[in-house]
Amino acid sequence: MITGRQTYGSLDESIGSMVLNPKRHKLAWWMFFLFGLMGSGLLVVSITWLVYKGVGIWGNNVPVGWAFDIVNFVWWIGIGHAGTLISAILLLLKQQWRNSINRFSEAMTIFPVMCAGMFPLLHTGRPWVSIYWLFPYPNIMGLWPQFRSALMWDVFAVSTYFSVSLLFWYIGLIPDFATLRDRAKKRWVKVIFAIVSLGWRGSNRHWHRYEQSYLILAGLSTPLVLSVHTIVSYDFAISQVPGWNTTIFPPYFVAGAVFAGFAMVLTFAIPIRKAYGLKDLITMRHIDWMAKITLATGNIVFFGYILEVFYAWYSGNPNEWDMTFNRRFHGPYAWAYALLILCNCIAPQFLWSQKLRTNLNFLWVICQFVGLGMWLERFVIIPMSLTAEYLPAMNKMYYPTIWDFCMFGGTIGFFTMLMFLFIRFLPVINLFEMKDLLYKISKHPTSGPPAAAPSIDPNPMVPEGA
Repeated sequence: MITGRQTYGSLDESIGSMVLNPKRHKLAWWMFFLFGLMGSGLLVVSITWLVYKGVGIWGNNVPVGWAFDIVNFVWWIGIGHAGTLISAILLLLKQQWRNSINRFSEAMTIFPVMCAGMFPLLHTGRPWVSIYWLFPYPNIMGLWPQFRSALMWDVFAVSTYFSVSLLFWYIGLIPDFATLRDRAKKRWVKVIFAIVSLGWRGSNRHWHRYEQSYLILAGLSTPLVLSVHTIVSYDFAISQVPGWNTTIFPPYFVAGAVFAGFAMVLTFAIPIRKAYGLKDLITMRHIDWMAKITLATGNIVFFGYILEVFYAWYSGNPNEWDMTFNRRFHGPYAWAYALLILCNCIAPQFLWSQKLRTNLNFLWVICQFVGLGMWLERFVIIPMSLTAEYLPAMNKMYYPTIWDFCMFGGTIGFFTMLMFLFIRFLPVINLFEMKDLLYKISKHPTSGPPAAAPSIDPNPMVPEGA
């Protein structure tokens, strides 16, 4: 899990210098950051125009009341699942291969949830008029949220998920902030890291409290991984819309979220690994294991697609079969379903081959197929299902507008900007956990000579200079 001749000092240099040495960030970083900044500007323009004109600028109609907005909401929420899975569940299972990838995986929990939260908020119309009715607060009108609605469950599940994930991420950063505080040369940088490290000295009392709080938050995060996307799936599964009311949705949505999340982690891990020379820390073993998880969850999603067709046939419901056969297999949206099967079912099957799994260029391309396929899955489920009502007279096609695409593209830019700011100003790999892993490897080598020989005080848990 660590290759090369590593020492505690070399770990500080390879990881910490990405924050403390601006020269580590070359032209490519600026190009992607400016791309994200322009996308964020497009998002601001889209939201401003939306608030001014109303949701009529989108392609939503009757009966397609949910369209790109909810498609993008579910897609972004799904991307954020791999981070909590890697950080919390693998921590509780004591899987130390998480150490190299958990930090930016956690970032890919927080930033997608920020993007996702925009869509239901703006979908309500003018939020300052309607959004406060979603929260239970005393009011003279005696009106309370309808807690039997899955839409209300979303509000509390997503907000709780975001809060716990943000706190979990920040607590894990505190020891690394102290290390950067001690290594920083500039006074103002030292002051900033001293503030955010909360007076961390690396004492036994600090470590005891840190480990307790970290484990508690991991325990809280673990059920949230399963509950959040399960509750999102209830938005559809408890309805009576053809194509939605199926009991396979909760596990199928959770597996799809992990599938998309790991593909996005690989999308960033592969180029970051190469650009910053982190091949000894994010090894091919990490890449291979993440590809295997992507393959496993992809096959669960594939099985879910098969079950959807089986349920439509076995139920004997003509509306369900019409939705599956005449809307998905044929009809004007058949191209989306065919591309979905190609991206989510056929493309991941190449990952059965270890040679292709460890071909980084090929694996990166497969991850882009997965990202596109998971977005198309939400498009197929949400607006496509709404175009066919029980009354044929209500059927109506859905066509997105330019503002639908601008809003979606803007959130991609916003996410990219946040990710590259994170790469610039925060350690992308968990520094103290890598030192701990290096210490264990040097003391207990599995075979042959030690993978690394620490050259300084063999207590990796105390930041340098503390």
